[in-house]
Amino acid sequence: MTTPTTRILTVLLALGLTTAAAQTDATKLTLASAVSRALAGGPDVTTARANLQKAQANLRAVRADPTSIITTLTQAEQDNAAAAVTLDGTKLNVAQTVIGQYLAAYEANGRIDLNSAQAALDRRNLQIAQARLAAKVATQLDVNRAQTSLNSDTQELADAQAQLPVLKSQLARSLGLPTGTALTLADPPAPPKLDASLATLQAGLEKRLPSLSQASNGLSLAALQVKLADNDYTPTRTLEDARTAQANAQRGLDDAVKAAGTGVRDAYRAVQNAQEGVDIAHQQRTNAQTTLSQARARLKAGTAAAVEVQQAEVQAAQSDFAVTQASDGLWKALAALGAASGVDVTGLAK
Repeated sequence: MTTPTTRILTVLLALGLTTAAAQTDATKLTLASAVSRALAGGPDVTTARANLQKAQANLRAVRADPTSIITTLTQAEQDNAAAAVTLDGTKLNVAQTVIGQYLAAYEANGRIDLNSAQAALDRRNLQIAQARLAAKVATQLDVNRAQTSLNSDTQELADAQAQLPVLKSQLARSLGLPTGTALTLADPPAPPKLDASLATLQAGLEKRLPSLSQASNGLSLAALQVKLADNDYTPTRTLEDARTAQANAQRGLDDAVKAAGTGVRDAYRAVQNAQEGVDIAHQQRTNAQTTLSQARARLKAGTAAAVEVQQAEVQAAQSDFAVTQASDGLWKALAALGAASGVDVTGLAK
């Protein structure tokens, strides 16, 4: 017989199981979807988008007001343009942040796998050292060294395991996801090839970078002030001050453009270096795979021990992880170049 108390307990149990199931459901992400989610609803982009809407509304109001003077209209137009540039720049900065956070979490997961394999090899080496000591063909120092290596790699494994949830939590916050959201990260795709030339990325920076756009707007406003003061009814001193302000604004813009151009050049070179690093990592992985194949062949022929194959397997895993790190480094370099140039060269910040 089912009593009211039994029915209540049944309902509570069902609710508890539903909640537990919901908590175990992980949000599955790719690198592209993570960036898209951040650009669609992340806090920084949301704020920049709201500021643009506010500037657009103010510009419409100023244009509709027949009493608006030219300086007021110019300022409203510049604020609107600056807000649009800021939104685009914010998207690139957010993309850079999310790409970095995604890859950091992904690498941490790979580091756990690698450290687990290394610790397993260390345990086997320790067993061998202990057996050799018992057979009096090794010393206690050999055993101590094997134990130290195991302790070190075990600690690195524990550190990586502790770091992973922290990195995922940081990524979740950037995406605007609730605290405690579980994330499952797919393998990142291969980074795109950089097709844009350095000259192309350096051209027109004052129209794409928020800081340069602001300086350019300041120069335009200063030029307008000179134009308005250049007449026979404005004091000469006012005109001179306006020209001085214009000259200062021009120098400030020139210096800022030069510095930004240098930043783009450095970021461009970093991408080239990262690409070379990927090529080298792939070559080293090929060498490690060849060594592993040879070790397995020797084991099959009876001329190598199983531990030698295990060692080659760990080295191959290390080379695989090095390729991952190099590829991730290229992604990060591309994202940094995009933020520096105001041009999305990752193909993700759409």
